[in-house]
Amino acid sequence: MEETMHKARLGLILTASAVAIATMVAIPAIQPAEAQPRKSIRWSTSSVDSYGYKVAAAMGKVLEEALGGEYTVTVNPYPSTTGAMKAAMDGDGEIGYTADVGMTQVYEGVGGFKDYKPGKGKLVHTWYAYPMESFMAVPASKAGDYKCLKDLSGKPTFFTTAGFMNWLNFQRVYKALGYDFKHVQIDAKSNSDALQGGTIVGSVAYTTAGRSLAPYWKETDIRTDVRIVNPCPDEIAKLKSAGLTIAEVDPKVAFTKDVGVATIQGVPILFGYNARADLSEDVIYKMVSAFYKNREELAKADPGFTPMAKDFVGMQVNGISANPDIPVHPGLARFLKEQKAWKDNWKVSS
Repeated sequence: MEETMHKARLGLILTASAVAIATMVAIPAIQPAEAQPRKSIRWSTSSVDSYGYKVAAAMGKVLEEALGGEYTVTVNPYPSTTGAMKAAMDGDGEIGYTADVGMTQVYEGVGGFKDYKPGKGKLVHTWYAYPMESFMAVPASKAGDYKCLKDLSGKPTFFTTAGFMNWLNFQRVYKALGYDFKHVQIDAKSNSDALQGGTIVGSVAYTTAGRSLAPYWKETDIRTDVRIVNPCPDEIAKLKSAGLTIAEVDPKVAFTKDVGVATIQGVPILFGYNARADLSEDVIYKMVSAFYKNREELAKADPGFTPMAKDFVGMQVNGISANPDIPVHPGLARFLKEQKAWKDNWKVSS
C-alpha cells in the first residue's frame, strides 16, 4: 500500500506543469513556530522554455521527498545553460544544469568560461540524466539550397540560444568541420517566424533521448514546414575523426510532419545536473539513490528519461568518462562504489 501511494504521488508530481511545480517549490512550507527552518537547495537551470527547466522543476519535488522534508528546493531559470552553471559556481545555487561539453569548457577555461573564476567553486560530476541530439533544420521552401552542413557555413543561423549546451555542441561541430559559425541571436519563441521570414536560413533543433523536442521546437513543428539537413558522408567522417559520434533519431517520433529524411543524424551530448563539491555527500547520495529507485516511473512520466531507466549506472559512468580528469562528487562516488561501477583512475572531489 505504501509503495502504491508513493508511486501515485510521484506520478502526480511528474505530470504537473513545470510552471506550477516551480511556483510550488518557491513557496516556503508553513511550519509551526517551534519547527526548525528548512535548509535551501537552489537548482539553477536554463530558461523556462527549455527541457532542462521542465525536468528540473519536477525533479525538485522528488528531491524534497527523498530528503524527508528537511530541504526546500527552488528552481531558478537563467537565460542560458552557461548562466545556470556560473550561478551554481558563484554561490547563487547549489546544483547547476550542464552537459559534458560545458564541463569540458569549465575545466579548460575556454569559450564562455575563458578567464572565468568561480566565486565559490567549480561543478563536479554529480548526476547525469539524459542524452540530447543536435541537428540542423531549414525551411522546407529552401530545402533545395542545402544538401550538407557546408551549405550553411557562414550563413545566418540560430544555433539555439547563445550559451546553451546545444549551441556549444554545434560550435565544436563547426570547428571540427572547419566551417564559419555565424550565429544570429533571436528569442527562441520567435524561431518559427525567423525561419519563415528569412531572418535566419537555418535553426539547430534537438531531441532528448531521440524523442522529445524542446518546447519552442514543438511550436515550430506545428507552425512551420521544415527539412532536416544531415551531415554528408565526408562530414560524418570528419566528425568521427574529431572524436564526435553520430546518433540516429527517428523523425516520426520527434516530429509531427515529414522533415525530408528517413533518419535524422544528430551529434549527441550528455546532460546532467552537477553540484559543487561542498554540497553534502549525504544529500547527493540520497538524491542519486532516489532517482535510481524511481527510474522506471520517471521514464513513464517523461520519455526523455528512457535511456537513464534502461542503464542508470552506465549513464553516470559515461558522464564521468567524457571528462575523466574532473573530480566526482563524494555522494555519487559512494553510490557508484555500491553499484560496483567505480573506476580506480577517477578521483573524488574534496
